[in-house]
Amino acid sequence: MAKKKVRLKKTGKIFLILILLGVLCVFAWDYAVTFFPKEEVYEEKEEEKKPQYYQARLFMVGDALIHSSVYEAARQGDGSYDFKPMLELIKPISSKYDLVYYNQETILGGPELGYSNYPRFNSPYEVGDAFIDAGFNMVSLATNHTMDKWEAGVINSVHYWQSHKDQVVYSGQWLSFEDREKETAQIYYKNGIRYAFLSYTTWTNGLETPAGKEYLNNVYSDEKAAADIAKVKDQADVIIVAMHWGNEYWLGTSADQERIAHYLSDLGVQIIIGAHPHVVEPVEYINDGKTFVIYSLGNFISDQEGNERLTGLMMSLVIKKNIDIEDNVTVTVEEPRAELIYTKVYYNGRRNFKVYPYPQLDYSLLPNRDALYEKYKAVVSSDCPELQWGVTGE
Repeated sequence: MAKKKVRLKKTGKIFLILILLGVLCVFAWDYAVTFFPKEEVYEEKEEEKKPQYYQARLFMVGDALIHSSVYEAARQGDGSYDFKPMLELIKPISSKYDLVYYNQETILGGPELGYSNYPRFNSPYEVGDAFIDAGFNMVSLATNHTMDKWEAGVINSVHYWQSHKDQVVYSGQWLSFEDREKETAQIYYKNGIRYAFLSYTTWTNGLETPAGKEYLNNVYSDEKAAADIAKVKDQADVIIVAMHWGNEYWLGTSADQERIAHYLSDLGVQIIIGAHPHVVEPVEYINDGKTFVIYSLGNFISDQEGNERLTGLMMSLVIKKNIDIEDNVTVTVEEPRAELIYTKVYYNGRRNFKVYPYPQLDYSLLPNRDALYEKYKAVVSSDCPELQWGVTGE
């Protein structure tokens, strides 16, 4: 009887121990799950493809026509030149864009060649410094004044722009056929958009390049343009061509401008930026909207006489690139906007120059501002009813 009681006690203890062990196992499992969670296994899923959108905003002004009075106004006491104050009202606008273009009408040949005025210009390197400071990163160099200082002028000009190649894309002047071949085929990138930039002049003022050195000034021909565009057409999303063309001081367009514009459009050029007339001319979409043409931006800064020549145009466009889920790429040039600018000449001991957006001119600066604004606005927008006015950089 005693043995049976002992057995029962032992059985009870064993049962109690088993219960305690069970409880401990439950707590241990709960602890392990809480503090040492099992590594989750994810099934690899193919990511859903989404459309991609890119855009770059392009800002453009016209000719930097640096007369001797302009560079004398920029001369400092130490003999250097500072053109930045002349651009200080434009910089807050231009510096906000992705691609910022102007036409360097006069050669930047530097002091070695002697600065000079019309008809054979030579301008200080500091002109380029001021434009770079204001955010300009595209410059057209093929003009009717390219050969004003002959080959030496072009060599100095190209060396200057090469020294700023990390800041500025240039076209229109080269130092060899090899450089021209390589650089006209160059593709540049901005905000996911691939672009090509080419510059040509139809005018030379009779100053032809030496035989065998035609690379010094990129004189236009249909055949040359076709060959250049063929090199970049399949690589670039957008092709931008600067054209030095047209008739000086005409507010309208010539038949030759229109012919070249349509020819370039048929080759695949989407944006054409015109210079040389020194006055503003119309802008328009051509070829069923395939190409946007600015026939002339007019002067940006100069000392030419008359309101027509002191009035220029600043333009902006938005280049949009869409890639759908099937990798089809669509590129459009949209949202054309314009604003007039004016080079104001001051007289305070010596002549000084400052470029104003028309809305910042008061009547003491330009008494007939409103009438002039309406006149030139009508010229620019005559063939582009969708053109919006007001370029602020916002």
